[in-house]
Amino acid sequence: MVDLSLLNSAQRQAVEWIDGPVLILAGAGTGKTRVITYRVAHLLDRGIPAGHILGVTFTNKAAREMRQRVQQLAPRSPRRRAPEAGPDLVISTFHSLGARILRQHIERLGYKRNFAIFDEADQLGIVRQLLSQVSLGTDKADPAEVRAMISRWKSAGEGARPSPDESLLAELAHRLQGRYEAALRACNAVDYDDLIGLPLRLLRDEPDVLAACRDRFRYVMVDEYQDTSASQFELVHLIAREHRNLCVVGDDDQSIYAWRGADLRNLLDLERHYPEVRIVRLEQNYRSTRPILEAANALIRHNLRRRPKKLWSEIGAGVPIVARAFESDEAEAAAAAENIECDRLVRGIPWSDQAVLFRTNGQARPLEAAFRKAGIRYRLVGGQSFFDRREIRDALAYLRMLLHPQDDNSLLRIANVPARGLSEATLQRLLTSSQERRCSVFEVLQHPELIAGLPSAARGALAQFGQWIAATRAPLFDCPSLALQPWAESFLDQIQFFAEVRRQEKNPETADHRIRNLRDLLAMLDDPGRSPGAPAARLAGFLEDLALDRDRFEDREDAGNLATLITLHSVKGLEFPHVQIVGIEDGLLPHAHACEAGALDEERRLLYVGITRAMRTLQLSYCKTRKRYGQPVPRHPSPFLQELPPEALTWEDPRAARPVPAAQRRGLFAMMRAKVNQPADPPL
Repeated sequence: MVDLSLLNSAQRQAVEWIDGPVLILAGAGTGKTRVITYRVAHLLDRGIPAGHILGVTFTNKAAREMRQRVQQLAPRSPRRRAPEAGPDLVISTFHSLGARILRQHIERLGYKRNFAIFDEADQLGIVRQLLSQVSLGTDKADPAEVRAMISRWKSAGEGARPSPDESLLAELAHRLQGRYEAALRACNAVDYDDLIGLPLRLLRDEPDVLAACRDRFRYVMVDEYQDTSASQFELVHLIAREHRNLCVVGDDDQSIYAWRGADLRNLLDLERHYPEVRIVRLEQNYRSTRPILEAANALIRHNLRRRPKKLWSEIGAGVPIVARAFESDEAEAAAAAENIECDRLVRGIPWSDQAVLFRTNGQARPLEAAFRKAGIRYRLVGGQSFFDRREIRDALAYLRMLLHPQDDNSLLRIANVPARGLSEATLQRLLTSSQERRCSVFEVLQHPELIAGLPSAARGALAQFGQWIAATRAPLFDCPSLALQPWAESFLDQIQFFAEVRRQEKNPETADHRIRNLRDLLAMLDDPGRSPGAPAARLAGFLEDLALDRDRFEDREDAGNLATLITLHSVKGLEFPHVQIVGIEDGLLPHAHACEAGALDEERRLLYVGITRAMRTLQLSYCKTRKRYGQPVPRHPSPFLQELPPEALTWEDPRAARPVPAAQRRGLFAMMRAKVNQPADPPL
């Protein structure tokens, strides 16, 4: 029996209402994850089979955490031989759910079952190829912008296209969209948007597939519902519409992703689709002190189109929020670093309890410089991913190409890495020939004699490359006991890939680091936790896991004693004892582009999210000047600062609070470090 006595009255109500549609309005820090996991455990306790329960969220980390907590709450039942929360229970992301449906039924859409999933970098590669074939005159189109436009239209659902006021670039992107889709299909690949769009097509057009999903998933829960797109809503609605046991959990005050397709109307207008929906408000906050919540409540009340809620807490009065103005962004960054060091040296607060939040990536530069100067170790969330490093992307392209030779994008990426005597002109002829014949590049590669006007040396190099591909991939299908790690290391060594990485680097230490990255990647191939099977199936599983759950490979639970620098868009779902939000200026927060687009409410929600990350102390600041292209530009405080309650804020003049000159302050820090015997660690 699941013990519900640890829940407050609203949480318990949300857990016990299991029949019919339920909307749980979960304010920041109100125990949302606890409610979801207790609700799943309660369903199991009521005798609902685990296989009939579907939980959907947005990040793999959240899905894993929920699954683990459910398993702790729902141990083995005396009525069942297996754990109640066994493998039949599906708690996944939207994209993993879509991939699950496609693995069973994608052949009905004309794809092979062993399709590849292209990540953002792969998609950009296709867009770059398409743009290289289009004449734009003197203008150069940004492939990332084109890809983002195509993604936005696909996420919005069938029939989406540029609005009349959109740019010529949008018109170009719309013209290229069909060719982009054709390029994906030629590679037997799908992108992230297809992981929603293609399952939707199956559910709409294949009644037996829809019936099977409805029969399987009779109790559906959706986390972070305010972030769902039109396509994601339809996917859930199709599955849940008949049995109507739909529970959605979200907070319209934390909807900050409209720019990537989130549609807040899904939450605000839920009664249109489920008139009988019952609404539970979770308002007791377990994270923050009273001044922080008073500021958050006062700010968000200025958004008129929202479901009313008011956060409150029993934690205590806490300390007022400190608001500060600085002459420049360098002064603001230096003060942020000094605050953290003073807290560490005087109050014993570790760096890991500290976070500095900002609106745009460009604001990180002065902060990083100040942190390095102060000797503060930090992590910059949103920095270069392990899997975005050149050597890793090249190695992964080899693995994908050997598993799926029809993947033109991967094949062309590595065709001349290391150099094989294949010029850009040769590769362009190869691609053009494949387009003329409407086949994959690999098929043309097997018959290079069909490529007109190709020099004999180039034809020989292509033939040799095609033979190497065939010979190297054969063990994946012919040797059931093949170990993937030594196989991959062997062929990379054979083609002198490691030597090429070393050749590219003048610094031996940097080269060694890149080689270690490669060996770390290869060590993941034979993970004992992955299901056994044929080598090709194991490699396909690894590549799919990587595409859908990259953070599982990158995440480091023990990040060490590091302060955090992070954007406001990336910080949702996190919390820190001590938070500083910098750059609260008109034109930055709210951002000028957002104001032009009429997205002032979302910008206010963005600051609300930042404020509600703080547990014990919160500092807000703005600059009177900020450098742009190396020149100081006058700045003005954000109008949002005027919306905060005066009684919750203490305005502090940094010059009065820090009267000691910088040189003397550094000497003071040195004396304090010596006194507490805590030498400064070097930055990462």
